[in-house]
Amino acid sequence: MEITFRKATKQDIPLITQLAKSIWEKHYISIISLQQINYMLEKMYSSEKLLQEMTEGHIFTLAFVKDKPIGYISFSTKNKKKYFLHKFYIEINSHRKGIGSELFEFALKQLTMPKTIELTVNRKNYKAINFYFKNGFVIKEVADFDIGNGYFMNDFVMVKTILSAL
Repeated sequence: MEITFRKATKQDIPLITQLAKSIWEKHYISIISLQQINYMLEKMYSSEKLLQEMTEGHIFTLAFVKDKPIGYISFSTKNKKKYFLHKFYIEINSHRKGIGSELFEFALKQLTMPKTIELTVNRKNYKAINFYFKNGFVIKEVADFDIGNGYFMNDFVMVKTILSAL
C-alpha cells in the first residue's frame, strides 16, 4: 500500500473540510447526534476557522493512499515543548491498516523537540482511546466542555510524555 504524507496549506482547506464531513458522519453517528455532528463541523471546520488555525501556527498534515486523501492530523504549540493534538482522523475503511500509526509517527517528526502531547477524545470513542493507549498516552483527567448551543464534549484529556534521546 502506497502511503504518503504532506504538510497541508491554505489551498487544502476545502479538502480538510470535505474529509472531516465524510469521516465524522460515518464515525460519530454512533457516539453523538447528527445535529451535534453538524454543529461541530460548522464550528470547527469552516474555512474561516481552519484558516485562523493555520495562521496561528497549527501544523496540518494530510495522508494519502495512492494519491487519494484519506486523513489528516493537526498539532499546535505555545512553547515548542508542549504540543496539543487538535485533529486526527482517518477514513473508516482505512482503519486498522497501520495508516494512523504511520501518520502519527510522521507528524511527530515534524515537531520541534516535544516533551508532551495532550489531546481530548470523546469518552465513547473507544477505537480512538485504544489507539492512543497503544501509542503511549494515558488519561490525565475527565472533562466536559460546553461548546455552545446546548452541546457538550464529554471527553478524556490524555497526555503522552516523550523522553528525549540521551
